[in-house]
Amino acid sequence: QVPLKPGRSLMDWIRLTKSGKDLTGLKGRLVEVTEDELAKHNKKEDCWICIRGFVYNVTPYMEYHPGGEDELMKAAGTDGTDLFDQVHRWVNYESMLKECLVGRMAVKPIAAPKEMKAVAYIVFLQQIPEDETILCMKTFITKYIMVCSKKVYIFFFTVFLFYSYDWFQTDSLITIVVYTKQKAKLVIVDCQDKRLRGEIVIDDHSYLVEVDLYHAVQEDLAVNITEKVGKVEIILKKKENIHWKILGQPLENHNTFIKRTDRGLFYRKCKLVSKTEVTHDTKLFCLMLPKSTHLHVPTGQHVYLKQIIAGTEVVKPYTPVLPSLPLDFKEPSCHDGAHIYLMIKIYSCGPFTQALEHLQVGDYISVSNPEGNFKKSQVQTSEDLFLLAAGTGFTPMVKLLDFALTEVSCLRTVKLIFFNKTEDDILWRNQLEQLALKDKRFEVKFILSQPTKDWVGKEGKISSSLLSEFVKRSRKDSKVLICICGPTPFTEQGVQYLKDLGYSQEEIHAFTA
Repeated sequence: QVPLKPGRSLMDWIRLTKSGKDLTGLKGRLVEVTEDELAKHNKKEDCWICIRGFVYNVTPYMEYHPGGEDELMKAAGTDGTDLFDQVHRWVNYESMLKECLVGRMAVKPIAAPKEMKAVAYIVFLQQIPEDETILCMKTFITKYIMVCSKKVYIFFFTVFLFYSYDWFQTDSLITIVVYTKQKAKLVIVDCQDKRLRGEIVIDDHSYLVEVDLYHAVQEDLAVNITEKVGKVEIILKKKENIHWKILGQPLENHNTFIKRTDRGLFYRKCKLVSKTEVTHDTKLFCLMLPKSTHLHVPTGQHVYLKQIIAGTEVVKPYTPVLPSLPLDFKEPSCHDGAHIYLMIKIYSCGPFTQALEHLQVGDYISVSNPEGNFKKSQVQTSEDLFLLAAGTGFTPMVKLLDFALTEVSCLRTVKLIFFNKTEDDILWRNQLEQLALKDKRFEVKFILSQPTKDWVGKEGKISSSLLSEFVKRSRKDSKVLICICGPTPFTEQGVQYLKDLGYSQEEIHAFTA
């Protein structure tokens, strides 16, 4: 993020959008925009951007953009969907930019391939055994084969061959079985008002089962994952012991396998059960998942919280932590899976965190599915692990510490270099110092930028000289992983300093959202 001018905060932008001012320059008209027309609007004083087929005049938003004008200009006059997804696809741009909507992109006609190209594939399908799953697959492919290229056709065939589901019932249970043929990275299940949504994540894609159930089910559900054979079972309890003729009515995205970035975020309402003080400006929020939700946030991943502020939907990312740092690392930490803990700094001028601060125990807030590209295998193959954190950039390091010290036997050193302004800002200082005493592999260094005269520790900000002092391989050829998280300038500078010191991109992981 970049510093914004006075009067250019989120609340200022919301007030501007509700002022009735014409932000598009088109006096309320919606137009169809061609690629040539879009390309003309590529300057700071006249900037249009396309996101998912909709064109926005972001000129008036320039000075309000937390990432700065230069970031917006990267997509000026072009389709910025991919760039948007890479940086912050979680932002609800439809709500934030609704008063800037210019119109839709003009659709280019796509020529269908010649009919003769499809004949061989239809013949090939006839050789597949006639069971119910394959029949569904054949119906789907035959329907689309005449308008798809050979490449797209092969893709759909692969999807339906390797990802499928079935269901069966007893007097009291409904069991949905999803066959993935490989290890599922993550399984998320929600059942709300008869609507069942089960998402199985495989690498950067996900398979979705989404149906409006035939009958009502009880709140609590169970999920069984058999990794060896690539099978996931979702077990529901019937409200009434009656026979179901069908599982239910398929919803729009049912039985699809697509990239997660194309899936869109899904939210569920979670209840606030406690809010405790960590430091003078940071609190630990404990949120309880609905009984009808199965959700585990993997190490290194984050969730999004969604609130309505002054009539505008606002979303922010946060990385879940543990309720406390486990000080006995002999066995993996066991968590009930029913709660999510978030360590959040409350900003006096931040409308989002102020709204969180005013939540009462028993209130609800929307929490998304987890996201993130961190892979635990990066830790499992390392011998030295360095964690560079500034302020609440400490949050992804909590679960990472737990995992590293519990389950990664090849690690020789684990070092946390924790940057803060003052001693009062240090999160979980006592717990970190106790942990360093209990596990000889772990070391923590506190670095303050605004210490009092009584501070006897290290003073300063992130720099090349400071990192060269604290980030060192335990052996000349040891495998190292350096994780970094904090404000954007801290992270960007830190990554550059590490590269200048000779560390490769593969040895550095920056947590960003």
